[in-house]
Amino acid sequence: MSFKIISGLAGVAPSYDAFILDLWGVVHNGHHPYPGVLECMDRLRSQGKPILLLSNAPRTNGYVIEFLENIGVARKRYDHILTSGDITREVLMRRDHPFLKNSGGAFYQIGAVRDKGLEDGLDYRRVSSVGEADFLICTGLVDDQTETPENYRELLLGALKHSLPMLCANPDLTVMRGTTSHYCAGAIAALYEELGGQVELFGKPYPEVYRQAIKKLQFLEPSRILAIGDSMRTDIKGANANGIDSVLVSGGIHADEWGLKDGQLPTAAQIEKITELHQFSPNYVMGHMVW
Repeated sequence: MSFKIISGLAGVAPSYDAFILDLWGVVHNGHHPYPGVLECMDRLRSQGKPILLLSNAPRTNGYVIEFLENIGVARKRYDHILTSGDITREVLMRRDHPFLKNSGGAFYQIGAVRDKGLEDGLDYRRVSSVGEADFLICTGLVDDQTETPENYRELLLGALKHSLPMLCANPDLTVMRGTTSHYCAGAIAALYEELGGQVELFGKPYPEVYRQAIKKLQFLEPSRILAIGDSMRTDIKGANANGIDSVLVSGGIHADEWGLKDGQLPTAAQIEKITELHQFSPNYVMGHMVW
């Protein structure tokens, strides 16, 4: 396994024609953009390098665009955006997924009020108890400040009694908000699978989101794309599986386990340990996404 530790993108950007950027942990920390990231995005676009934001946000892209605007990431700074919420909505629209084919269209949603847009304008009905539902949609925890997946064990056991399948709109287990880690929908989905439930996850690292990303990039050769993410489990795994080179940003989700602060770089030994654990490697590692 080989990787190169870099201080910024300036030295490697000329080797690629387009960039796929994760959001949480790369572009922003849930509150504001990381220092230097907006300048870096501007540098890439000034050189004619398309930027596609690829997020495991469990909302459709319009809501994410609005959120980004509110924290200072203007729409002009990127060319395309695609979310796991978009992929989930497409599945709901097509209605050809095995979990939906014989469904009456009633679903119980596990997630916060902000997780919206998935069923807007579609022929589905949100219900208030698992006993009324045909399937589950999991977008996250209702309160990720205080709750853990264990808060949902009884609800999931109830859903299991009714043999409800789950569509999970965010495969992430955790996300960094500021300097604190919070559980995501993927952690609830993992518990439901552990209990014996049927789960389908949408977003990174699964193939469909990359197929659509490459389509948005005009079917550019994957080897000409560089993906930048902070998660080995989703960003780097997904890029590797689709023939896309990758940068692991150490200032995001892995910062805690490495004992890093403010975009510090891990040691080569720390990176080697995590690549041995996952059995794949990023091409590059840097602290935060800077030029």
